[in-house]
Amino acid sequence: MLQSLNARLNRIMPLITPASIVIGVLCGGLLSSYTFMSPWLFAFMTFAGSISLSFKDFLSVMKRPLPLFACLLVLHVIMPLVALGTGRVLFPLDAYTITGLVLAAVIPTGVSSFVWVSLYKGHIALTLSIILVDTLIAPFAVPGILSLLIGTSVHMDILPMISSLFGMIVVPSLLGMALNEWSKGAIVPVWGPRLNPFSKLAMALVIMINGSVVAPYLSDISPRLVGIAAVIVFLAAAGYLLSFAISALMGWSEPEQVALVFNGGMRNISAGAVLAVAYFPAPVAVPVVLGMVFQQMMASLVGLLLGRRTQLRIRREESGNTQTL
Repeated sequence: MLQSLNARLNRIMPLITPASIVIGVLCGGLLSSYTFMSPWLFAFMTFAGSISLSFKDFLSVMKRPLPLFACLLVLHVIMPLVALGTGRVLFPLDAYTITGLVLAAVIPTGVSSFVWVSLYKGHIALTLSIILVDTLIAPFAVPGILSLLIGTSVHMDILPMISSLFGMIVVPSLLGMALNEWSKGAIVPVWGPRLNPFSKLAMALVIMINGSVVAPYLSDISPRLVGIAAVIVFLAAAGYLLSFAISALMGWSEPEQVALVFNGGMRNISAGAVLAVAYFPAPVAVPVVLGMVFQQMMASLVGLLLGRRTQLRIRREESGNTQTL
């Protein structure tokens, strides 16, 4: 039953996020009082995804670490700078929106990228290693880069933010990986299918709760809101394109390219929303919440393009083999 539910949730992944946003905005005050649940729900999501992580995979990737470092460069240097520059050009007098754009860009790669990389035959070990390293550095990278780029424009509670990231990401990730090692991977086929559907439902709840908090800023569809949404789509597309360009120029394999594209383009956007709601003024959360609306839909489109590229390559190879024969 749980496997069937998970398969259905996988099929409607691009719809879960926007539907959850709409429900959260419509419910408004009914859900906004449950923000204390968001970190706990997110910790569960992280744990459910982390039981697939293995330290062996990480060690094998570290023998050839350049793709991993390239992805981290995109995630925590290039894209935050692109977000900052775009925000300053388009919203020069709005420190909250600029902070929200940078926060949406600087948060670590999404655990859900593993699902997309697996679906399109990407490099699984590289993906898991990127998630592992980015998870471990997130409590220091996120507040550090925000402080460096934003400065004192917006008040930030750095130490509570670091503590929250440890609780939501690092601790459950290490616990999941420890269980994977202890069970020699046996936990994955047993508990993976059982936890996956609940993880997706937890993600929907987190999005609803965070959507309800910023409901006053999303309920009025103004030209400014549409403009912020367009910038979010642009930044997401830029992350995917940049990751693909780097991996293609470096001549890396197709599975490595798939891994870099999804990990460089996707973000742990639910964690970003939890941070934005908990540690920043509400307007900062608007770009992050809008990111949740488009992330899975953008991943679906990118996956479709990658799938077509693979099909074209296979057809060319088959045609070449036929001519040879």
